[in-house]
Amino acid sequence: MFNLQFLHPKLSSALMLSTDDLRFIAAVTRAPSLAAAARSLNVTPPAVSQRLRALEARLGVSLLDRSAGRITLTDEGELLTEWSGRILAEIEEVSERLCERKGVVAGHLRVAGPTGFGRRYIAPAVMDFSRRHPDVRIGLELSDNPIRLKPSAWDIVIHIGELHSQPFQKLTLAPNDRLLCASPDYLARRGTPHAPADLARHACLTLRENDEDVTLWRFAGPDGSHETVRIDEGVSCNDGDVIRDWALAGFGIVLRSEWDMADDLRAGRLVRLLPQWRSPDAPVVALLGPRHMRAARTRRFLELLRQSLTPPPWRRQG
Repeated sequence: MFNLQFLHPKLSSALMLSTDDLRFIAAVTRAPSLAAAARSLNVTPPAVSQRLRALEARLGVSLLDRSAGRITLTDEGELLTEWSGRILAEIEEVSERLCERKGVVAGHLRVAGPTGFGRRYIAPAVMDFSRRHPDVRIGLELSDNPIRLKPSAWDIVIHIGELHSQPFQKLTLAPNDRLLCASPDYLARRGTPHAPADLARHACLTLRENDEDVTLWRFAGPDGSHETVRIDEGVSCNDGDVIRDWALAGFGIVLRSEWDMADDLRAGRLVRLLPQWRSPDAPVVALLGPRHMRAARTRRFLELLRQSLTPPPWRRQG
């Protein structure tokens, strides 16, 4: 039990909170809605609302602002959430250290990643890790833009592409180029571009992800020169599989990650364009908070994932 009077003067001097209370608060504030929190706690939404009201009554403060049709944390809710996270992290770290001394990897590992890459490469690694370390509870969340998730909602985020001032530790897992390509059918109908400037006259397919400027395509030439082309965004989508299918169907030229296009290029379903010109690469990286590399489960999972990507599967022959 924890006496939380020191957190805020409004809290009763006799107030005691259990670790179950702290875990409940963490689950509620981590989830996007009370319904999502109920699912994570395996209870009904009314049960979550009832327990939240009871906790607020016991504390004598409001933790959530329910006005304006949406739920946000009050100042007291922010304070309790911050300290709950710290306390639970310390408890979990002590438990993990004791387990490590017995040679057991345990705890809760939360991994987030991009949808297409996650299905193909992260999900198999998660299953392999779970078989090797059955005492670890592991959750995988796939999204078209995983770095938008709240930092408290994950331990590891797998990211592909450029990063702009992210305050997280970064670990490179595998190299990955961006390749310009189109189907033989498209090239037969529309011709083959011979320089980056030619792309302005072609149908180009754009993938909207990671808040990047997707219509500005940049290239570096063999002589060290650089060119940028503002392509006409005729068709776009936030799903990489859809963009790939459109390219295979001959709808246009695509600038996509090597991991996604390598099989189609080897099979001749797509043709690489302007191979002498390089686009900025998009390495596969893991983003971690400052504490997460301490946990054995985090280190072991990253080791396993990096091994599964070494050498990169998209560069293996046969």
